[in-house]
Amino acid sequence: MEPRTIKRAFIGLLAAAGVLLSLVAMFLLSVTAQNSDDFDRLHNVLIAVNIAGAILLFLLLIGNLIRLLRDYRENVPGARLKARIVGMFVGLAVLPLIVVYYFAVQYINRGIDSWFDVEIEEGLGNAIQIVRAVLDVQQRENLVATRQIARRLGRVSERQFVFELSKLRRESGASEMTLFGNNAQILATSSDRSSASLPRPPIDVMEMLTPERPNHVSVEDAEEGRYEIRTAVLFTVRGRNEPVGVLQAHFPVTERISRMAASVEASQNGYRRLEILREGLKVTFTLTLTVVLMLSLLAAIYGALVLSRRLVAPIQDLVAGTRAVAAGDFDTRLPSPSRDEIGFLINSFNDMTQRLAAARRETRLSQALVEAERANLEVILARLSTGVVAIDPDLRIRTANQASGAILNVDLENRVGEYLPDIARHEPLLDQFVDVARVHLDAGETEWREQIVLRGEVGRRVLTCACTALPGEGDQAGGYVVVFDDITGLLQAQRDAAWGEVARRLAHEIKNPLTPIQLSAERLRRKYLDKMSGEEAQILDRATHTIVQQVEAMKEMVNAFSDYARAPDMEINRFDLDKLVHEVVDLYRAQESGVSIVVTSDPTMPLLEADEGRVRQILHNLLRNALEALEQTPDPRIDVHASAAEFGGVEFAQIKVEDNGPGFDTGDISQVFDPYVTTKPKGTGLGLAVVKKLVEEHVGTILAENRKNGGAVISIRLPINEAAREAMIAKGNSRTEKRRERA
Repeated sequence: MEPRTIKRAFIGLLAAAGVLLSLVAMFLLSVTAQNSDDFDRLHNVLIAVNIAGAILLFLLLIGNLIRLLRDYRENVPGARLKARIVGMFVGLAVLPLIVVYYFAVQYINRGIDSWFDVEIEEGLGNAIQIVRAVLDVQQRENLVATRQIARRLGRVSERQFVFELSKLRRESGASEMTLFGNNAQILATSSDRSSASLPRPPIDVMEMLTPERPNHVSVEDAEEGRYEIRTAVLFTVRGRNEPVGVLQAHFPVTERISRMAASVEASQNGYRRLEILREGLKVTFTLTLTVVLMLSLLAAIYGALVLSRRLVAPIQDLVAGTRAVAAGDFDTRLPSPSRDEIGFLINSFNDMTQRLAAARRETRLSQALVEAERANLEVILARLSTGVVAIDPDLRIRTANQASGAILNVDLENRVGEYLPDIARHEPLLDQFVDVARVHLDAGETEWREQIVLRGEVGRRVLTCACTALPGEGDQAGGYVVVFDDITGLLQAQRDAAWGEVARRLAHEIKNPLTPIQLSAERLRRKYLDKMSGEEAQILDRATHTIVQQVEAMKEMVNAFSDYARAPDMEINRFDLDKLVHEVVDLYRAQESGVSIVVTSDPTMPLLEADEGRVRQILHNLLRNALEALEQTPDPRIDVHASAAEFGGVEFAQIKVEDNGPGFDTGDISQVFDPYVTTKPKGTGLGLAVVKKLVEEHVGTILAENRKNGGAVISIRLPINEAAREAMIAKGNSRTEKRRERA
């Protein structure tokens, strides 16, 4: 749910709660106005309901006014008209409401004051005095009767107390009469009630009775809302001066007098309670009327807001539609509210947007055709393995495909609009490419074709380039398109094929006569060496020895030719590369060449699936090549690393052989794997070429580079298993992907 919808629902809930609380307050007001007891009981509830309703309605009113003020300040379309309408309606509603409110408050206050008349209060007081006078007369009579009975009982013996007390009670009209001793012990009792009930001991009265105040009389509540007169006098026995007990009597008050006394007392209590709540009634009724006033005012404001929204809504829709059309949304359609002037204006607006939408659809159709052709061209350029770069006359990039960035080792596809020479400042390959292009363009050659050689950190790259001018206005060119392709791999493959053919022919033509030459030299040595004199024998010995030695050297060279020219015929098996590396290194450590060979490998690496013999040959060639390069190096050292690694989601076995020798010639580092390219006086130039060929047979990669602190590094990556080899073959099917990885 949107926050705006939640906010509206919350405001509506507040309004409903405020109205509900106001209605509850008015209902309670009507109920309590009829019964003062209900008012006394619901007074706090009325106050709480009125305050809660007032707060909710006030918050709702403030929220609506703040929203209207914010729209007014932000110049929301229709806000000023809405404010004027609301102000007009509020002005028309407030004055009558205030007048009604004033007279209602005056009427309520005066009406409540009229309840408390002085004559009514005096009448209630006189009635109470009359009732009290009647009760006082009866109290005196009952007290005199109690005294007489006490004197008569004092003249009889204790055995006759019960009989005499019952007789005297009936004669006096008492409902109960009891004679208590000084310890509140019942000496005799008589009552017209059931025998199960015991008389109430006069403990509270006995403490008040003294010889100076021997009597007590009081009016007390009896059962069923009646009253009774209770009397108590000190009881003295004949022959004793000190009291020996208390005589307590209960005389009933007549039903008529009890009813009158209860009625007068209830009326007086109710009157006093109303008098206490007099100001509270005024405040509560005033607050309730205030809530009603606020509710009426809020209803008037809401009515004004609803009416203003209905009047302003078409104008706001028209403004929103105009802005939408200005933003390019020609499909905007406004609902026609009525057939008045505003409706006519909205219909005209809809006709205009309909025509604009039709014109835009035609434009979009033409643009879509152009974009489709452009998309087709972009797809073609993206799939080309040839780099294509279109530049403006000021050498800013107009477009470039992925292959161009892969070949030049820089992302040109996402740098459209940038100045090409600025990009080339930090990119060696691109800088050389731009220099060649600017030479032709500065010379006015808009149509040219050339093969160029670029040199970088990863070696040299040979590109075939062709440039043509784009059509422009008049004689001015609209830009240039440079098409170029990386033929380094093609040239390398051609060289490898040529050298392979040369190696096969040399191995075939040279190997056959070597054995007869060697056998002939050895035969001459055996036949004539013993028959010649000393000097001639020495000459023959040296000559035949030289022939045999050179024949052996040529055989090694022919074997190297055979290895290089040999067709792939591998035997794939699983073996431990870590164990193989240690075996090969141990052979060279045993030669005592003085070279320190350090092996760093991972014994936990997975088994390698490859041709174990050819991997052994790779290690032999690399170590032998490193040993030959370290012949004139002090403290020679060779580091051999073997580990498992993952590159581009493919698992490899990685082998690195490092030495601290003179390193490679930086000018020809890209040609170190070419046959017969060597800087060592004893080298044949076939060692690294054979290693490269063996690595490529395993679908691996090989890289030669110089160490920063001197020396050479040969890095080899072999797919760890058949799945890795298949993944490398799949990647190799796309030349574009190959170039991107190389870049």
